[in-house]
Amino acid sequence: MISRRTALGVIAAGLAARGASAEIIEETPPRSAARLLSLSQPFSVEALRTRARAMAGRSFTPRDPVPQAWQDLSYDEYRSIWFRDAAALWNETGRPLRVDFFAPGLYFPRGVSMFVVEDAAARMVAFDMDLFDTTDRFPDLPVSESMGFSGLRLRAELEKAGIYQEFAVFQGASYFRAIGQGEVYGLSARALTVDTAGPKGEEFPDFTEFYLEAPDPGATTFRIHALLDSPSVTGVYSFDISAGETTVMDVDAVIYPRRRLANIGLAPLTSMFLFDQTNRGRFDDFRSAVHDSEGLCIHNGRGETLWRPLANPRTLQISQFLDDGMRGFGLMQRTRDFSAYSDLEALYHKRSSAFIEPKGDWGPGSVTLVEIPADREIYDNIVTYWTPREPLESGSEVPYAYRITWGPEAAPEPDAPARIVDTRIGRDFSGKLVIVLDFAGTDAIEDVSAEDIYMNASRGTLGTPRLETNPDTGGPRLTFSFDPGEETASELRAQFVRGDTRLSEVWLYRWTS
Repeated sequence: MISRRTALGVIAAGLAARGASAEIIEETPPRSAARLLSLSQPFSVEALRTRARAMAGRSFTPRDPVPQAWQDLSYDEYRSIWFRDAAALWNETGRPLRVDFFAPGLYFPRGVSMFVVEDAAARMVAFDMDLFDTTDRFPDLPVSESMGFSGLRLRAELEKAGIYQEFAVFQGASYFRAIGQGEVYGLSARALTVDTAGPKGEEFPDFTEFYLEAPDPGATTFRIHALLDSPSVTGVYSFDISAGETTVMDVDAVIYPRRRLANIGLAPLTSMFLFDQTNRGRFDDFRSAVHDSEGLCIHNGRGETLWRPLANPRTLQISQFLDDGMRGFGLMQRTRDFSAYSDLEALYHKRSSAFIEPKGDWGPGSVTLVEIPADREIYDNIVTYWTPREPLESGSEVPYAYRITWGPEAAPEPDAPARIVDTRIGRDFSGKLVIVLDFAGTDAIEDVSAEDIYMNASRGTLGTPRLETNPDTGGPRLTFSFDPGEETASELRAQFVRGDTRLSEVWLYRWTS
């Protein structure tokens, strides 16, 4: 289980291990903008990949940590240092992007090196306390210009000229996240997973170096490259990022396994689900629902759209949705009404959704969903990713590319089916388990009837379905009972189908006692 208040992995140092002590050649007035060290090196993506390939042929060597005094910061002390907006990279220039950096220390014991790329050359951003403001609670600590940062934040003029709004953050292991306009951060993505839910524990690969290409004036797409390293794998990830009503990231990646990787996850997403109307009775809370994401949406290779409401199980739960030619998957926050959550602080109705679309055919494999028991909302207990059917072999080169769309409606609309907008599970006055599904109103299902209902349970017995119109959604409500008998788990499925025509998404749910 992953706590939002602890590091989600170890951050490896970038250039700090090289021990370069370079003279500052781009001097700016104190406390005004990030500075670049004079040590420069030719840069190309192919050269970075060549380096990652060579690293994969050697044993993993952890980077040196930042000074111990930074690691020993208390939580309150770490909160008392923050980056100054006016110190941002490319501040007061004609470039359309601002980049802020986060201090290392505490949960981030190893610095990440930041480089600026211009004219096919890279220079490292110097660590400097003049980039930060602090309170009087922050101690006097040793500083090295090459010790690195813990991550970065991107800002651009999204709605108003001269106002640079945050839209993406990269911080912690290989984690990153983004939002569309008007949203707040919720779920995260990361480069890949290694041995998630495995018996020996999960490995968290690190982004150890970032290369920020200087954008031209007027640019709306920003390019970042990241070097990945861990005991099991190296790699290079290139991001083309466009922000707006939705934020779109086009990811071009190549990974180089150091060992055979069977339990590997590509394009993973991580989120939090505590409760909603499927398990509300387990939580004594004034809110109606607490989650960053409410469901997993899959556009599979058979042309179906699957909707799997998330669960907070009592024991670890792993589901695999076998596929070939998968078209996309994502974790969605479909319910956007404040009244569904009633949380003025967390603003769950504004949490972003994220949808992954492969570029090219990823072949056979499965969308894997891991659901971890959680009793508090500080834990990220949901992970989903693509698992290739065949393991990745040591010494191989594995290229793949995909698009991540972040926003309230991140998943592209499929060709037809009506969406499932609500799942409710409870018991009636007689004690029977009752499941209620609400579908959005569309032309496709405006005349749906009982003959169009398809339901199935792998174990247990389903009752006779009842079909009504929900005046709030304008669509049908499907209600049915479920009797598990002596069973402790069952896979449930429901859909509206007319002949060969799919009228709705496929509702999937794993019921457990």
